[in-house]
Amino acid sequence: MSPRRVGLGMPKPRTTDATATSLPDTADRPASDALLDRFGREATDLRLSLTDFCNLRCTYCMPASGLTFLAKDQMLSVDEVVRLVRIGVEHLGIDQVRFTGGEPLTRPDLTEIIAGVAALRPRPNISLTTNAIGLDVKAAGLKEAGLDRINVSLDTVVSETFERMSRRPLLHRVLEGIDGARAAGLDPIKVNAVLLPGVNDHELPDLLDWCLDRNLQLRVIEQMPLDADHIWERTSMITAADVHGILADRFVLTPAEEPRNGAPAELYDVVDRASGTPRGQVGIIASVTRPFCADCRRTRLTAEGRVRTCLFSREETDLRGALRGGGSDEDIARIWRAAQWGKKAGHGMNSKDFVQPDRPMSAIGG
Repeated sequence: MSPRRVGLGMPKPRTTDATATSLPDTADRPASDALLDRFGREATDLRLSLTDFCNLRCTYCMPASGLTFLAKDQMLSVDEVVRLVRIGVEHLGIDQVRFTGGEPLTRPDLTEIIAGVAALRPRPNISLTTNAIGLDVKAAGLKEAGLDRINVSLDTVVSETFERMSRRPLLHRVLEGIDGARAAGLDPIKVNAVLLPGVNDHELPDLLDWCLDRNLQLRVIEQMPLDADHIWERTSMITAADVHGILADRFVLTPAEEPRNGAPAELYDVVDRASGTPRGQVGIIASVTRPFCADCRRTRLTAEGRVRTCLFSREETDLRGALRGGGSDEDIARIWRAAQWGKKAGHGMNSKDFVQPDRPMSAIGG
């Protein structure tokens, strides 16, 4: 089967040989089963992409023409996904699994994958990041299979703005999906929003109000240099400080008391400025201006089974080769541990020599 579109290069993958020199030197690594790195961090949160395909074409993620999407046999199968998660849980200390994409709902076997992971012992917490298109008819089945919670990508609740940003007139499908998730009892439901200057930034107060009215937890995410067109500019992005300024006229934000515990979002309690009424919480994920790399607890697998220790990695370590080549669970765990040991101190966006990854967000997994 040939790729569906053309035009995107791939980072050079590392070898699957655990003893190869292309893997980090682990001579000074402590004797531990955990996914440790040289800076004292332990990864317990797995972000696993199930596909690089998406049915939207968001301007900060994909070009209008699409990308080179993986053929089916290049992606991990149900059994391979479940086995890798099992290795993570049983051998490496993974206790949280988030399935991402692309758009994971486009995988027809998603329910089977979630059920397989939910059957593992110890059972990890299972979450999903989705654009919610089609979730209205799938939410109940996913919940029954073992899905615990979801994050929905939604940058606006204005139809015209949604179509401008996603290049698809499908806002109503997303809102139907959110309603379906609520009806199925998925909780919490978080909403991820990226703000673009002059496009949807002025809509943020209304979006927050809309989320609070529905007991949805809004997370405002600084735009990161992970767009396929490589047109991101730090000087024009909406920052966390800008978010506070945009919301200040209508809301009072106070830092929440609960500990962050390695979570990407800084949480704030929200009070309506005019009435003084407590409304709930909002999160701000300031990956660019307030990086949280020092407490990062994530490890990532792409849809074709490559370890990425950071969203901004330019190196990947192949596990699929070992998986399909007859490697044992411990062989695969050893490769994974070695890859994680090489995790850098931070993403390096503040460095003058920072180079944007070749892959956009859709091909990495959020």
